[in-house]
Amino acid sequence: MKRITVQWHAPRTSEALRRLLVQWRTFVLLSVCTFVAFVAAGLAGMAFHSSSAADWPAMNGAAASLPNGVLGEMAGMELPSFKSSESRTGFDGRRAASFLIRFITGINPHQPRSLLASEMPGLETSRAVLLRRGSVGEHVTGPEDHPPLPAPDGDEHDDAQKPETSDPPGKQADGTDPDEAAGGGAAPNGGQAAPEQPASPEKPAAPTETKRKVALIYHSHNRESWLPELGEGAKNAESDEINITLVGKRLAQRLEEAGIGAIHADVDYVTAIEDYRWELSYKYSKETVLEAMAEHDSLTYLFDIHRDSQPRGYTTATIDGKDYAQVYFIIGKGNPDWRKNEAFAADIHRLLEERYPGISRGIWGKDSSSGNGEYNQSLSPNSLLIEIGGIENTLEECYRTADALAEVIAELYRNAVETNAGAE
Repeated sequence: MKRITVQWHAPRTSEALRRLLVQWRTFVLLSVCTFVAFVAAGLAGMAFHSSSAADWPAMNGAAASLPNGVLGEMAGMELPSFKSSESRTGFDGRRAASFLIRFITGINPHQPRSLLASEMPGLETSRAVLLRRGSVGEHVTGPEDHPPLPAPDGDEHDDAQKPETSDPPGKQADGTDPDEAAGGGAAPNGGQAAPEQPASPEKPAAPTETKRKVALIYHSHNRESWLPELGEGAKNAESDEINITLVGKRLAQRLEEAGIGAIHADVDYVTAIEDYRWELSYKYSKETVLEAMAEHDSLTYLFDIHRDSQPRGYTTATIDGKDYAQVYFIIGKGNPDWRKNEAFAADIHRLLEERYPGISRGIWGKDSSSGNGEYNQSLSPNSLLIEIGGIENTLEECYRTADALAEVIAELYRNAVETNAGAE
């Protein structure tokens, strides 16, 4: 008898159904990822909003990379009634490309050293965030701060053998001795002759001492100098004679001449501090500031004057046919009230740029991850770190800038006094 076998084949899942299931699974996955992304973005926004250092460096860099007038034109596209005071300019492709490279890779095309900064500790210590940019300058380049090179063998104790000419920490010199005109007669390391004072009317006259002291000028890195002033044989822009204290002295003199009482502290911490350590510079200078404030309760402005480590191309502006050392305003974001200090710097920055367009390279913020991060600025909302010029500028160029700073600071102080008097 023949066996008959009947086989029943169930219908296979249709291809359309399988595709539908795959699509739903993809939809669910994308929905979950989108939800997580929105939650993460919201939490990040809340964290940034509640932080005192909520500025996003990338956005600051984006705004700084745009040419003048672009932001105004963008606003005008949305608000027909809005009219920008800036002239219309074309979009700068080089700046935009530079910003994109820095945003995506963290590498600054104008500073090749940034290629190694993330891999070699110490190279990134000068990183700063641009808070306000200057009026000119092809590239947005931040200040650089490098420790001095170690002294050659046999020279590290040379300073200790010299008679100490500086005051102990905390003692201030007001710069009123006419026999010690700024920059005159001093001989730097190696026996080089000091640069001659700029001819009149650049040469400052002996100031009339003002009893009520308003401004303190001091130097946390008091030996910062300039290669052109030290001669061809100089290997390091550091000097115990021709250094940034001469510029601070000039600034104090000009303020005194304008009727603004000023104190200049020119302490040479290298010789005044036993077992001196460069990385503790702001600790040493803080003692100087505190003692000055204890002695003069009228002190309103505190200026820590430095020299930047950038080459001449990044630190020089030509204004009316004369070269000026450009300035960087440094704000320590480690100070909880840093916004007040930034507002004070902005007042000086704006007035400087009105009088001397291009003299300021802007206001830069630094936190504790890129240096000291506080810079004694928590002592006063009117405390600033100002870098004047770089290693390849000249003393005369720095003097011109000090004169411009004194002019602006004196005007701001007089305006503040008049405003307070009117309010009373």
